[in-house]
Formats: sequence, C-alpha cells, structure tokens
Amino acid sequence: MALNQKVKNLIQQLGEAIHESVSESEDIAVVVKNIREQGFDVLLMLEATIGLNEVEDGATAAAENSTDNLHEPFTSNDLNFLRSLRISLTEDGNPPETVSDEGSGE
Repeated sequence: MALNQKVKNLIQQLGEAIHESVSESEDIAVVVKNIREQGFDVLLMLEATIGLNEVEDGATAAAENSTDNLHEPFTSNDLNFLRSLRISLTEDGNPPETVSDEGSGE
C-alpha cells in the first residue's frame, strides 16, 4: 500500500506522541529511579508497530461486520490477523479442534 505524505507525517506524529508519553511518564520515571538506586543503569528501548488498514466502502464493511458478529470476542482486525496465520474459526468462535499424533508411536 502506497502511503501519501500526509499519512506518513501523521504516522511520524504518532511516533513522537508515543515517545513523549513514555518520556514524560511519572510512573516510568519512578521505576527507572528505583532501578538506578539499586546500582544499575537503564536503557529503555521500545518498538512500536503501526499497522494501517484502508477503510472499506460501506457495503463491503457491513457485509464483513455481519459475519464478524459470529465471532464477537474478535474484532475484524483480529480475524484478519488469524486468517493471515491460516487460522480459521468455527461458528462458535473457537479454533477447530486438531487431532494430536502423540499416541501414534512416531
């Protein structure tokens, strides 16, 4: 998917906002201070993965949402992720049962 410059700028702003939130967090500062008091230096590196999905037109999204309701605990993003791993769900929202070959003597 090709991203236009506006979207790239928004993604960069999001990264900067996340960095700023972590940098200014009093909770994180307290824990880092406690670790330093124990004689350790702290290097905190976080990785953020930002995934984008293009919004589908209303008819396609409505049809997809009607099938997603069968799997209420999962969002459409959850289902897309599971499909990307080639995991399918049964109508009750559970993965299909698999047969273990532990007792086959192999």
